[in-house]
Amino acid sequence: MLIGEVARRSGVSARMLRHYESLGLVSPSGRTGSGYREYSAEDVQRIFQIESLRSLGMSLREIGRALDDPTFTPSGLVDDLIRQTRERIAVETELLTRLQRIDAAEPGGWEDVLQVVALLRALGSTSADARQRAALSSVEEVAVPVEALVEAVLSETEPNVAGALRWALARAGEGGTALLAKGLRSPVAEVRERAVRSLAEMPDAEATARLRDALTDSDAAVRSQAALALGTRGAADVIPTLIDMIVEGRNDVDAADALGALAGDTATADRIAAGLVDRLAGEATEAPARGRLAQALADIPGTTASRALEELSQDADRAVALTATYLLRLRGAR
Repeated sequence: MLIGEVARRSGVSARMLRHYESLGLVSPSGRTGSGYREYSAEDVQRIFQIESLRSLGMSLREIGRALDDPTFTPSGLVDDLIRQTRERIAVETELLTRLQRIDAAEPGGWEDVLQVVALLRALGSTSADARQRAALSSVEEVAVPVEALVEAVLSETEPNVAGALRWALARAGEGGTALLAKGLRSPVAEVRERAVRSLAEMPDAEATARLRDALTDSDAAVRSQAALALGTRGAADVIPTLIDMIVEGRNDVDAADALGALAGDTATADRIAAGLVDRLAGEATEAPARGRLAQALADIPGTTASRALEELSQDADRAVALTATYLLRLRGAR
């Protein structure tokens, strides 16, 4: 079979076939009387083998070794190819994400493009100050896509930077709540907690619904942050969770503040006081927990809370009794 026919049947150009021959990858088995290259069926089969291995990303040098060295094993090379391909995909995916975010910012000119690129780089900086400045600039100077802000806030460990990112995200427009909801499905508890903290600053009803979802999270810290956020939104159904937090000593001061904020009407205040009193009556409630419950009762109006504090002023634990006595005096002075 002459080179033109091989090229037509294999899809490999005559020029590439000559290149393969120059590298010693494949050589025509014979020549015609006129000196033209003549390929045998075995030669054509080798060409298809070369093309198959090229489709795996192997170099021509690697292909030659694979086909000619009987001791050559594919396992190590395939592992390397997998690693290289993953690295290449990661680079290309990062580039695609960056381009999509620039496009989402709807730049009006190249100056806007450069500003967005600079802010995106700053959000990924190793400097906390640079990340914080970028978060603030995303509101004041040029809009950074919501996706970039969400990605940054879910990975941020520096409290001040995280606060700036949450502030920027709450002002970034639509889309943030839905993206943060995806963060609630992360297998990493710290990421879910960051998502809850960010949702707490989103004012829409969808954020409230997602916070309710987080109340059933497997991690106590995530549940606590969701309860605190819902408490500040007036959700009275989180009262039992807030009381649990006080008894257990998890964000107990914040939980007590949230209960105080919820106790705006007589019915809710009485419900909170009754819940706190019930926990005081529990035999397993130790002195430190009684002390925290006493402090929580201080900001709950009504006679139920006052009577509970009077009883605690006679508590067997001196520290609890002194705390309750002091709190009663404060209530009397109001």
